[in-house]
Amino acid sequence: MAEDVEIQEQREYPAKDYYDPPPAPFFDRRELTQWSFYRAIIAEFIATLLFLYITVLTIIGNKRQIDSGTKCDGVGIIGVAWAFGGMIFILVYCTAGISGGHINPAVTFGLFLGRKVSLIRALLYIVAQCAGAICGTGLAKVFQKAYYNRYGGGANFVADGCNRGTALGAEIIGTFVLVYTVFSATDPKRNARDSYIPVLAPLPIGFAVFVVHLATIPVTGTGINPARSFGAAVIYNDDKIWDDQWIFWVGPIVGAAGAALYHQYILRASAIKSLGSFRSHT
Repeated sequence: MAEDVEIQEQREYPAKDYYDPPPAPFFDRRELTQWSFYRAIIAEFIATLLFLYITVLTIIGNKRQIDSGTKCDGVGIIGVAWAFGGMIFILVYCTAGISGGHINPAVTFGLFLGRKVSLIRALLYIVAQCAGAICGTGLAKVFQKAYYNRYGGGANFVADGCNRGTALGAEIIGTFVLVYTVFSATDPKRNARDSYIPVLAPLPIGFAVFVVHLATIPVTGTGINPARSFGAAVIYNDDKIWDDQWIFWVGPIVGAAGAALYHQYILRASAIKSLGSFRSHT
């Protein structure tokens, strides 16, 4: 009888050709005693600092070129989008093996909901990302002090002609695209299935950031990263920027949650698999 049950289970749930890591503990105090944990936090801080430094200077440099009246029109929206997408590609590639290369509280929150990181790691990552964003934007202001305030400090706000509902929707959908790409690019099932194709996970993630910027720069300047928006707001410190700041937290959080739930419970059918496993054992 037991053998029949085992054979039936094997037919219904054949052996997988990939390894799914177990869910991360919800609250893991052991991480606080590990150097690798603090090394990952430092990596997130430095990566977000570099991300903001390069991208904010790109935004300011583009506006300065446009305003100069010369034949050069600056790098334009495409150039700014490439700066954001390219930096994410570079930094995720450099830090993926150390911290996972989140560089974005929305990504961290989505991975926390997907049980990829613990609550302690998620919270400290977000703190490190926000601190890094503030420092990176601060450095950009130091090096471009004459132009920083004149050209808006690279801060996010709702563009003229757009309402806050439109801006919120743009942030939700844009972050959904990003976090969905992160889950798909790091899915062990996809990596096993496409192992014969030299796919580099940071590439689709960086490209997702690039295309989202193309779509939403005219609406919000593109946040999809609460640390990026918060760091620029702290250093620029303008009433209009702070009035719109909630959009760049609520939108990415909702978008990340939607992407995590969609990937884990619809595409990967985690809930159905758990229920099926429970029924078969019962």
